[in-house]
Order: sequence, then structure tokens, then C-alpha cells
Amino acid sequence: MKQPFWIFGILIVILVSSCKNKGASFDDSEKISEGWMQIFNDEDLSNWKVKIKGYPLDENFGRTFRVEGGVLKVDYEDYKKFDDRFGHLFYEVPFSSYKLKLTYRFTGVQVSGGQAWATKNSGVMIHSQSPASMNLDQEFPVSLEVQLLGGIDRAQERPTANLCTPGTHVQMSDTLIEEHCIDSSSETVYDDRWVDLELEVYGDSLVIHKIDGIEVLRYSKPIYGGEYNVFSEKEGQLLNSGYIALQSESHPIEFKNIKILDLNPKN
Repeated sequence: MKQPFWIFGILIVILVSSCKNKGASFDDSEKISEGWMQIFNDEDLSNWKVKIKGYPLDENFGRTFRVEGGVLKVDYEDYKKFDDRFGHLFYEVPFSSYKLKLTYRFTGVQVSGGQAWATKNSGVMIHSQSPASMNLDQEFPVSLEVQLLGGIDRAQERPTANLCTPGTHVQMSDTLIEEHCIDSSSETVYDDRWVDLELEVYGDSLVIHKIDGIEVLRYSKPIYGGEYNVFSEKEGQLLNSGYIALQSESHPIEFKNIKILDLNPKN
């Protein structure tokens, strides 16, 4: 029996839509969702600022931070030795409440002179002090560090998306935590595959870390305090906003698909 032409049209639309949904992934989902903004343009370091220990603001020693093939790379091929040149690449404006998504992977081998603990070790700093306020020889900004780790020894677990606290403390289950680093519940990533990181940041109320869509850590009420706090006058004060930065700690790492959803837009 012949069917009206419009029925075939509907079937085609449904089939195409189904194929698109099956192919959706972290790389392309939400790119066109209202409110999400790409903060890495896949071409250059526009809107980002470099601060490397021992060098003035915006001096990108050895092209530590570079863009190649649409990927933001932290690379040391122009280094002879690391010499504790810890570096950070800051997005140019601060945020308070937002969702951040990016994809990362560790590559290659650690540069000569890197600390043993820094092998397959990097981070995403949030609620960070501004790059302009860092001292010339300051190693790490006062911030909350979402610590990224890769597995080294198959016999030893090494979770990622942990929390380290340079110049800060947080609360977990209403208890003040003064340990410098707290492990997440994530699985260890031993290979060089791309890993999806998602952060939910709600001012000074709550921060959630997710790996490949799964929550692995949460904490609240970040305050100034402890080691690396260069703002002694703010000791104990709540930290409810700041800059986002990508870290250089001596092991090559790559980032892509960096996007943010500002939950407190100014306009």
C-alpha cells in the first residue's frame, strides 16, 4: 500500500537524528549549546597569559606553552634542564561560578632535571590569584589545583583529578582539611589516551571534579591559608573567585576542547 510522501520525510529525519546522537562524544557535544564558550581557539594563545618562575609576566621561556595542530601543548624540547621553572598559563579573566570542560593527555618523557614526583604530573588551577600578582620567583599561584596524574607503575594506583592546595585549605564533610593533596576516587590512567575533565565550581560553596563524566571528588568553603599563601592578610578568608590556569611541571602534556559555561554572566 502506498504511503503519503510526508511519512517518508519524517522517517528520514528520525534516522539522521539517530545517527548524529550515536556519534556524539565529549569532543563535539555542547559545542553549540547556549552559553558555552570556547576559551582556547585551537590556533594560538590569544587571551592567555604566561607566568614562569624566574621570568617576567608573558615571557614564554622555551616556548613552553605552544599550539600545534589545534592542540595546546606544554612542551620542553627547547629546555636543556628544567631547573624548577614551574609555569602556568592563565586565561585572561577570572570567574566565580562556572562549569569547565577540557580534554588532556600526558605525552613523551619528562624533561631532564624534573622532580621525580612531577613525572606525569600537571594541573588545572582554579580560583587562582592573578598572574600579574605573582612574585618573580613564585613557584605556584595561591589557588585550588585540580591535580592531573598519569599512572607509572602498574602495581601502584595513581588517581587523577585530585586536589592540591597551594596557599589554601578546604572543607570536606564539614571538616577543615589542611593536607596539601587529597586523592580523588578516579581510576588510574596508565596510557596516553585523551581524558575528559569536567569541573563544577560554585563560588565558595562547592567544587566538584569529574573524570570521563564520573564524579571523583567534591569539597567546599575554600579559604586562604597554609603553605604557599603569599597573602597573609587574607588568612582564613573565603576564596570565591579567581583565574583558571594550566600548569607546567616538567612532563609534557596536551590540552584541547577547553570550554566554559559561566553561571554568573555579567550581561
